[in-house]
Amino acid sequence: PEQPNLAAEAPHAHAPPTRTHPPSLSGSPAAMFSSKIALLVALAAPAAMAFSTAPAAPMGLRSATMQSSSSADGAVSRRSFFAKSAAAAAVTTSVTQQAFAATPPIDSPAPDFDLPSNRDKNIGLKDLKGKWTVLYFYPGDFTSGCTIEAQNFEKNSKAIRDLGAEIVGVSVDSAEKHLDFAKKYNLSFPLLSDKGGKVSEAYGSSIKVPIMGTFSNRQTYLIDPAGNTKFVFMDVQSKLAKHADEVVAKLGELTK
Repeated sequence: PEQPNLAAEAPHAHAPPTRTHPPSLSGSPAAMFSSKIALLVALAAPAAMAFSTAPAAPMGLRSATMQSSSSADGAVSRRSFFAKSAAAAAVTTSVTQQAFAATPPIDSPAPDFDLPSNRDKNIGLKDLKGKWTVLYFYPGDFTSGCTIEAQNFEKNSKAIRDLGAEIVGVSVDSAEKHLDFAKKYNLSFPLLSDKGGKVSEAYGSSIKVPIMGTFSNRQTYLIDPAGNTKFVFMDVQSKLAKHADEVVAKLGELTK
């Protein structure tokens, strides 16, 4: 059967009140909301694609009992798919609420953390003090957008380090998956494993998706050598190709 368009069929949530962000926050509320909806659709798409493209087993390899029950099994599978699709669509309301989650106040201490990394050791905020930190949250290793973002940060890593800063990536992926991701794309900066999304939540960068779990939204924080939040890039998704360049430019302003 023709599969539903999850993005098109998602119920329209009421837009939250207009909210003005201070100059140290980049990205409008509307853009922030759109980026999170885009993430939801991206996360839901693989499941829909897997259902629509899964090959059927050859009839000759199935028993008579299996053949007689195939129609019923297909109906159950279709019902299950549409039930899950409806649940995914309902997530829009939850995402709307999370789109305006509080980020750390500018010039206040950044939320503390101590997380496993692909460096075979935990890395915490205390380990980063003394240098500027580009702390970027992203949804998942090996996805197309996250790969582009990581590669662009790597391309700009020398310029960022020349400004006295270090790059640190954070997602809910395991440290082992981070290790594979970093090796495949020759990433020179550490990746931290925020399983459960507690640190992402503390930074206002967490998205909880029913059925699929918790993910980190694509947001970037500039933290000064004393451990204070100095700038937050909220709308990274729509500017992904040039985000690393924007980070270099903003660091240049802040470190003058």
